[in-house]
Amino acid sequence: MTSENRKAETNAVFSRWLQFVRNLFKMDQCREQPIFSTRAHVFQIDPNTKKNWVPTSKHAVTVSYFYDSTRNVYRIISLDGSKAIINSTISPNMTFTKTSQKFGQWADSRANTVYGLGFSSENHLTKFAEKFQEFKEAARLAKEKSQEKMELTSTPSQESAGGDIQSPLTPESINGTDDERTPSEVTQNFEPRAEPTQNALPFTHSSVINKHWEAELATLKGNNAKLTAALLESTANVKQWKQQLAAYQEEAERLHKRVSELECLSSQANAVQTHKTELNQTIQELESTLKKKEEEIERLKEEIDHAKELQEQRDSLSQKLQEVETRNKDLEGQLSDLEQRLEKSQSEQEAFRNNLKTLLEILDGKIFELTELRDNLAKLIECS
Repeated sequence: MTSENRKAETNAVFSRWLQFVRNLFKMDQCREQPIFSTRAHVFQIDPNTKKNWVPTSKHAVTVSYFYDSTRNVYRIISLDGSKAIINSTISPNMTFTKTSQKFGQWADSRANTVYGLGFSSENHLTKFAEKFQEFKEAARLAKEKSQEKMELTSTPSQESAGGDIQSPLTPESINGTDDERTPSEVTQNFEPRAEPTQNALPFTHSSVINKHWEAELATLKGNNAKLTAALLESTANVKQWKQQLAAYQEEAERLHKRVSELECLSSQANAVQTHKTELNQTIQELESTLKKKEEEIERLKEEIDHAKELQEQRDSLSQKLQEVETRNKDLEGQLSDLEQRLEKSQSEQEAFRNNLKTLLEILDGKIFELTELRDNLAKLIECS
């Protein structure tokens, strides 16, 4: 499989995954977006000793700031594969501390732990700390705005509550409504009557009081009946509300789990995007390396062809050398034979020379004897 095919297959897989995520979220669940990302080694404080750092990732992973526009909160999230090793919500009371040139930490009271990040350079650490301070300030402002909204909403409710408290003290609530009043009471209250005499005053006064308390009793009975009915209705409503509250709590818990799953999926989608970018970079590096290797292979092929030519030349020269060595051996044999013949000839010449010398010596002796004989013959001739 070539690099282009691998790249096309990777793009197709990522497109299918992205389409799946879009269909799952229905384009309206992606409320949390990454706003800053970097790479670092992640650590957590040892829960037993509270002193030593425990690494939660074997290698450097992507650490991202996320902004949730729905809840108006900022979070720090990091994934190692499918495992969330950091899920920390930034609050105004958090503090990011630089403990060295390449290491920083912050405490998360909700997670009951301390996170540590080891960066590859001081520049990355400084940028992460600046973003932490920036988003911490934004979280503080968001919290203040939400408190102001709560105060504004609570003020009208208190005023309305005060009105509700005062309403039972009106005459209608004490003596009943105008429809519930007796005709005699209405007549007493609104019709003019003559001033009673001193003897009739106690009787008249007691009669008015009795009628008033009778009316009050009738009103209280009516109110009691109404309250009893309202109480029964409220009890039924309370049961229904409890059932609805339990259903709402279950639904809220299910939705919370679903939101957490979707948040993880969103983080995984971002991690997949980051992983895809890294894979593309790796593919480009591999393609450049493959191109260099192919060039190296071509160069080695040329060198092999050249080496084959040299090998053929070497074989030819070796064969010629063997022929020369064979001829050299033959010539050495001939030379040895000639040397032996020369030595033999020299020895024969030496023997011939010795024989000649012997003959010359003999001849000299004979010549000397002939000379003496001649001289003697000459003397004899002279004497005769």
